[in-house]
Amino acid sequence: MEGVAWFTHKYIMHGFLWSWHKSHHTPRHGIFERNDLFALVFGSIGVSLIVFGSFEMDYRFYLGLGVSLYGLAYFLVHDVFVHQRLKLFKNTNSLYFKAMRFAHKIHHKTTSKDGAEAFGFLFVPKKYLAKYNNK
Repeated sequence: MEGVAWFTHKYIMHGFLWSWHKSHHTPRHGIFERNDLFALVFGSIGVSLIVFGSFEMDYRFYLGLGVSLYGLAYFLVHDVFVHQRLKLFKNTNSLYFKAMRFAHKIHHKTTSKDGAEAFGFLFVPKKYLAKYNNK
């Protein structure tokens, strides 16, 4: 799922659906932002795969479960931990999570469709980990 998320973020969110994603690169006013539409789309895909795959307990069920579990991880790590949309998990001593927050901060330095870096989610590029490995 990480590869799918990276590709989707770089080429779809920072591509033809920038009109939805750009709300995530600007200050949020209120609880929701237009970027949250992606959660509805991906959640619908996951639930649909689970439902249609549950009749035969075939690969669709497991794909849907994977999409849904990744979505839960995304919500907890990205929205709760990194962006503090719920005021939980504010502090960490983990080098990995510090590097994750830093990489995401670098990603958000760009407020336009082009020029961003660090499109991944759970896998933090080595150059961001290196910043904290030397401390």
